[in-house]
Amino acid sequence: MSGIKRLVLDVLKPHRPTSIDLSVAVSKLSHVTGVNLSLYEVDQETENVKITIEGDDIIFDEVKNVIEQFGAAIHSVDEVATGRKLVEEVETLQDRT
Repeated sequence: MSGIKRLVLDVLKPHRPTSIDLSVAVSKLSHVTGVNLSLYEVDQETENVKITIEGDDIIFDEVKNVIEQFGAAIHSVDEVATGRKLVEEVETLQDRT
């Protein structure tokens, strides 16, 4: 398959349900083989998290629906990887500052 293999999402979520609950729910979706959720910012009512999802032919709308069911919102899609294999980014001279 050559669909979505990796999604990196910037998500704003309430404290409850927990990040663990959200991560487990996303990981149960078909075609998802792994989920990494990292906490970046916390305020009184919300948390800003980065969710990295890997799999084969990930269906974005299914991921979005689960996130919204948890009362969260996708702020941005920070990375998308598609094709037959994952291509890792390489550092170029322009990246060095």
